Amino acid sequence: MGGLRAKDDAMTSRSALTISLPPEVEQRLGALAAATHRTKATLAAEAVTAFVAHEAAIADGIHRGLADMKAGRLVPHAEAMNRLEAAINAAGRGGD
Repeated sequence: MGGLRAKDDAMTSRSALTISLPPEVEQRLGALAAATHRTKATLAAEAVTAFVAHEAAIADGIHRGLADMKAGRLVPHAEAMNRLEAAINAAGRGGD
């Protein structure tokens, strides 16, 4: 398996992380880095940053939903489906 090690950079408050990649992923990462004139570490950092933001947003939404449920802020299934159907129909009519 290929590896990637980011370099510490105190000026930009970054820390190092070592990851193991399957060889084909490391090869594709290398090719993308060459094609975009960026380093593999830069691309990996951008990918991890985007992944963490995406996953955190999902987790936050789940926690908000659970809090709503515990507080009794619920919509019955039939009502939710009616609202969705109405929105879909309105979109199909151009928002009438």
